[in-house]
Amino acid sequence: MSVVKTDRAGHGRTRETSGAGRTARRTGRTFPLHLLLAAVGAVMGVPLVYAVLSGFKSTDQLSRNPIGLPDPWITSNYTDILGSGSFWQLVGSSTLIAAGTTAVVVAVSALAAFSFARFAFRGREMLFTLFTMGLMFPFAVAALPLFLLLRSMGLLDNPLGVILPQAAFGLPMTIVILRGFFREIPAELEEAATLDGCGPLGFFWRILLPMARPALGTVSVLAVVGSWNNFLLPLLVFNEPTWWTIPIGVQQFQGQYSAEYARVFAYLVLAMVPALAFYAVAERQLVGGLTAGATKG
Repeated sequence: MSVVKTDRAGHGRTRETSGAGRTARRTGRTFPLHLLLAAVGAVMGVPLVYAVLSGFKSTDQLSRNPIGLPDPWITSNYTDILGSGSFWQLVGSSTLIAAGTTAVVVAVSALAAFSFARFAFRGREMLFTLFTMGLMFPFAVAALPLFLLLRSMGLLDNPLGVILPQAAFGLPMTIVILRGFFREIPAELEEAATLDGCGPLGFFWRILLPMARPALGTVSVLAVVGSWNNFLLPLLVFNEPTWWTIPIGVQQFQGQYSAEYARVFAYLVLAMVPALAFYAVAERQLVGGLTAGATKG
């Protein structure tokens, strides 16, 4: 496309602006960003690919050719683990604990965030600040008193001994996220529901929760992934292998097969697969929930 501009002397001046030129300039501006994203992706992806390929090797192959392709490809490292009942027991325990933690933390946090967002009562902000202060304290600080408390309550070697503390430590972040989303719901909508005879709990259950599905999905994903990767709390609570979770199983497997590096790599990869698969499925829900509050107007 050509644009003709005329100066005061009457001379015509043509400025050529082409779509190809604009595309080239845009590409030049975004190239450093793409390069940075490619570098970050390589840093994150190369170790994962290396672990997957190493699981198809023998320990001797890893010693002789650590960065090459497997030759021959050995699938028994993976199939032996998948065929063992202990691995699936760990997966089942981790799934049950993650599901229980998510159910508790989302239910309690949704009610608390609803109270903080839609009701005005004395001391509301002080109480909310008290909840948010929980973000500053890591679990390791409370490990000893928590262990003594769980022992006095008889919750050692009990999945509730992991589910309840995980839910408690997950409340601050979840309440912060849900409160911000609930506050974006127009007050006029609540007034209309009240005029139609809908009480506070009815408004919460019938209107607010369906509208907050993106935020609820976000906090659910965070709770599941956090529970699945938790190592210290299950190690503290479970003495018997009946309720061991995947992170504890990885540690035990490394200790048992410390000299068989290829089998350890295969076990690590299989332990990561459920969490990676869940995150891949829920990624859009997670991103949508985190950005929902920013796009409301």
